[in-house]
Amino acid sequence: MLTVNKLLPQAQGLAPVLLKRAATVELDWDVRQKSRFDATDSTGRQIGVFLPRGTAVRGGDVLVAEDGSLIKVIAAPQAVLKITHCTEHGSPYDLIRAAYHLGNRHVPIELKPDHLKIEPDHVLADMLRAMHLIVHAVDEAFEPENGAYAAGGHAHTGHSHGHHGHEHGHDHAHAEADKPTASKKLASIPIATAAAKPHVHGPGCGHDHNH
Repeated sequence: MLTVNKLLPQAQGLAPVLLKRAATVELDWDVRQKSRFDATDSTGRQIGVFLPRGTAVRGGDVLVAEDGSLIKVIAAPQAVLKITHCTEHGSPYDLIRAAYHLGNRHVPIELKPDHLKIEPDHVLADMLRAMHLIVHAVDEAFEPENGAYAAGGHAHTGHSHGHHGHEHGHDHAHAEADKPTASKKLASIPIATAAAKPHVHGPGCGHDHNH
C-alpha cells in the first residue's frame, strides 16, 4: 500500500502538465471528510491516506504519495437534496432563510448563489417544502462548507484563493486635524437594510411545491 501524508489544496503550485499526468481517485464526501482512509486510484494502486486530523479533502485537491507521485481527487457524485427558491412566488431571500434554519440544526450545507445542497433527510425535505422551497433528489458532487472555526482542512468557497495579507505598509503623514473623526467615518458607511417580503400563497396560487 502506498502511503499519502501530504495534500496540495486545489493543486496550488503545480504545473498544468504535471496535473494532467497525475492519477485520479474518486471519493464521496463521506470519505473525503475523514483525514485517514484507504482508497484505490485510477491506476489500481492501493493508497493509505494519513493527513493531519481535521483535514477535509476537496474535489480538485492533489494528494502527494511517499514516492512523490501525484493523485488528483475527484468529488464523486452522490445522493443529495438540491434546494432552490420558487421563481414564481418566492425570491433568493428564501434560500438565506433555509440556510439559517439548516445551520441551526448543524446540517452540513453546500452554499451556491442559486441553490443549496444537503444530504438526504426526509424530515428536512418536508420542512423546506413547508417554507415554499423546491427540493429535488439528485446525484451530484457534495462540497459542504467548513465551519467558520473548523480546525485543520482548508476552507471551501468554490474558488481557490491564496492567503491575503492585510498588513498594508502605507505611510500616511496626514496632519492630526485632517484625520477623519469616528463620527465622520460612521457617517460615510452606507447602511443597507433588506425588508423581507412576505411569502404568501393564497387559495388561487395553484403552485405545487412538491417538485
